[in-house]
This record gives sequence, structure tokens and C-alpha cells, in this order.
Amino acid sequence: MNRRTFLGSAVTSVGALASLAADSNPRRAPVVDTHTHCFAGKADARFPYHPRGTYQPDQPTSPEFLLRLMDGAGVDFAVVVHPEPYQDDHRYLEHCLAVGKGRLKGTLLVFCDRPGSMEKLPALAKRLPVVAARIHAFQADRLPPFGKPELRQLWKLASDSGLAVQLHFEPRHAAGFEPLIREFKQTRVIVDHLGRPFQGAPGEHDRVVRWADFPNVVMKLSSLPPVDAKEAAELPAVIRKLADAYGAERLIYGGGFEEKATAESYRRERERTAALLGFLPPEARARVFGGNAAKLFGFTAA
Repeated sequence: MNRRTFLGSAVTSVGALASLAADSNPRRAPVVDTHTHCFAGKADARFPYHPRGTYQPDQPTSPEFLLRLMDGAGVDFAVVVHPEPYQDDHRYLEHCLAVGKGRLKGTLLVFCDRPGSMEKLPALAKRLPVVAARIHAFQADRLPPFGKPELRQLWKLASDSGLAVQLHFEPRHAAGFEPLIREFKQTRVIVDHLGRPFQGAPGEHDRVVRWADFPNVVMKLSSLPPVDAKEAAELPAVIRKLADAYGAERLIYGGGFEEKATAESYRRERERTAALLGFLPPEARARVFGGNAAKLFGFTAA
């Protein structure tokens, strides 16, 4: 079964997703972290940061380090989300995926407003084990061209290549994506980081919650506020609202991997999220922590 089968029309209805999830044995469901970032670090001249990168981490978080922590924390598979410091230079992502030997898949980052950038997408999608093209609408000076043909072209390129569209955005920009979510009903849309519920005006995140009415949208439980952050007190209500809207069959998990992480801290972050999902039965939590993502992204045991 190929990537297009997982991300295409076979899973475009809530009923189809539910049936895929229901036949998985929770005791055997894999654990999949769907949101990790890997960096070569500033000292590795083979993989320089892009001049337009929004930040430049000093220290590496290598795929070897990621795999060690995965082994220690009981994570079977992971998605390496290609980070902004490299922009549309995917050489380090390609290195990470080669090291991963099937345990790692990736996302792509290309840009509508840069000549020749998004034209790279079909070849990259064909050559690499990637699952999504990521679009940012986060920084005021780097917004996608909402309402213009270029953004639609990128969405179509991703769809035609069998990829999901992965969105990282502030809730106030949700309206700009909605026409394309409606038009490309067969294309899976992944919402990063809970849809950023703690940013923007009150009520803006409600639109993202209502995206649950679109059967092709999946919500990612990632980038939770730290336990000592003021937003942490609101987190249980946010998680419950998203779970009630999307259902366990359209939730996926990511989190806990960063340069200072240990196997123990990596596992704790997953356990923290599991506690927030304590209102779900064990088999539903097993789907959130890997069963859904394994089906969606085609992760299979060797």
C-alpha cells in the first residue's frame, strides 16, 4: 500500500477513519511521535542553515540522538518535521531519513513566493519517505499568499504528490486556509500544536475547533505549554474540547524531543499528555499515541 492510499480518498470520511482505527489491537498499537525537529548544529558545515532561517540552533539534535531517545522512551516511529532554519534546503532531512532506516519519515517545507521553491516538491516527494508539506502562517512578515493562485498551486502539488498539508498558524489566519480545505476534500490536513489555542483574540480558536466538521482534518496534540506556564491551567479544557470535536480517531500525538531531552523526559511528556486524555478509554488513547499515525502515514514494523 503506498502513501497516496493512506492520505487519499480511502480515508476522507470520519467513518473510514474510525473503521481503520477500530480494527487495531491497542496492545500492539505502535507509538508514533509525529512532531520532531532535527538539526545538524552550527558546527557542521555540510548542512548550513539558510540565510532566511528564522532561528539557528547552536547544538545538534541528530537523528542518531533521536533514535536513541526513541528506544529509551518506547517510541517506535517518528516524523521529522523539516524546520525553518533550513528553509527549502532539504539535504539534512534527507540525511535524517537515511539514518532512520524506515523508523523516520519527514515533512517538506517549500514556499509559494520564491521562484523555483515549490517546484521542487514533486521530485522530493517521489525520492524521499515524506508524508506532508508544511505551511506556516505565524510571522506577520512571512505569511502565505492567501487568496492567490500560488497557495492553491502548492496545495495542489502536495495533493497530487500524495502528501498531506500540514498547517502551523495562529488562529486568526485560519479563515485564509478554509477555502482550500473545502476545495481539496481528498487531501488530508494536519493542524499542528492544537491549532495554537492560546494565541490571538478570544474565540478565534473556535474556528479551528469547528474544522472538525471537515472529515479530512486531523488535529495534532503537540507543543503543550510547560507545566509551570499560566496557560497550563487551561490545557485540560482545551484538550477535552478538541477530543470531543475531532474524536480520538482524528487526533495524533507529538512532543518531548529537544536538545536537552533524555529518554526519561521524552517519556514523561507522553505520559503527561496521556493523563490529559484520561477521560478516553485505553484503546482510544492507543490510537492517539500511534495507531492513527501509523495508519495515516504508513508506518509498519520491519
